[in-house]
Amino acid sequence: MAEIAHDLFPLLRVYKDGRVERLLGEGRVPVPAESDPETGVQIKDVEINPESNLAARLYLPKDVNPVQKLPLFVYFHGGGFVIESASSPSYHKHISMVAAEAKVVVISVNYRLAPEYPLPIAYEDSWAALKWIIGSQDKWIKDHADFNRVYFGGDSAGGNIAHNMAIRVGSEKIDGIKLVGIFLACPFFWGKDPIDSEAESPASKFVEKLWLFVNPNSSGLDDPLINPEKDPKLCSLGCEKVFVYVAERDPLRSRGFYYKEALEKSGWKGKVEIVEIKDEGHVFHLFAPAAEKAMAILKQLASFLNQSED
Repeated sequence: MAEIAHDLFPLLRVYKDGRVERLLGEGRVPVPAESDPETGVQIKDVEINPESNLAARLYLPKDVNPVQKLPLFVYFHGGGFVIESASSPSYHKHISMVAAEAKVVVISVNYRLAPEYPLPIAYEDSWAALKWIIGSQDKWIKDHADFNRVYFGGDSAGGNIAHNMAIRVGSEKIDGIKLVGIFLACPFFWGKDPIDSEAESPASKFVEKLWLFVNPNSSGLDDPLINPEKDPKLCSLGCEKVFVYVAERDPLRSRGFYYKEALEKSGWKGKVEIVEIKDEGHVFHLFAPAAEKAMAILKQLASFLNQSED
């Protein structure tokens, strides 16, 4: 039996012979890019960079007239930077529902995963996808994406990516889009100093172990990439609005509230809203998308993606 080099149960194991065994995640059984019969949303895959295998899945809601411009929602899936993909069944379903409910164009980025591609590769892939979107000649994007109404979003590790992409938009002033807001679902943030009940949480050691595994050159848990409060650029977050949802039974819950406090104290001029879902765990909405609480979050997200300027 092969010896284990890294045990990150329940996500994955890496063996000393180099083999990577992903224990969770639906990316191993991808859903083909076909129109969703329940919502009528059109779906297709696009290649962004064939050399790096960077790709994305595009979603276009039904009954869009030929000249209608819709908000553009760029989504980054979760999975601890090590599992899942844009074609995983739960993400395929969730994003189809978002596109239909909010009537937005969605681009779900299929960034590369650790450990084969350690951080910062997921961030670099995500940034490359954003630059590709701006210059894209894809008909769905050209005809229907309103680049003055762009939003980023993601869950867990994807929420971390969405935040860090918004930081980069704020500091590098990317031309061609106006980033209005970001949506972070149970975002993957942490820090060296525990807050609330984190010191007693069994998740604490796992989070640190996972972070240093996916980002071996990181300075640790106070790296601004995982602890936004330590980021001197936090005040220049490149959007006006932030919507965060946390789940009461999620070990990452307190970090969502801490993120809101850090943003408000940083001098950032935007508005941040946080919603807590009682009696639910980490990214519960992906596992029961039609449940009452998941539908409530979906409707709040749809409203967020369609708000008027104020």
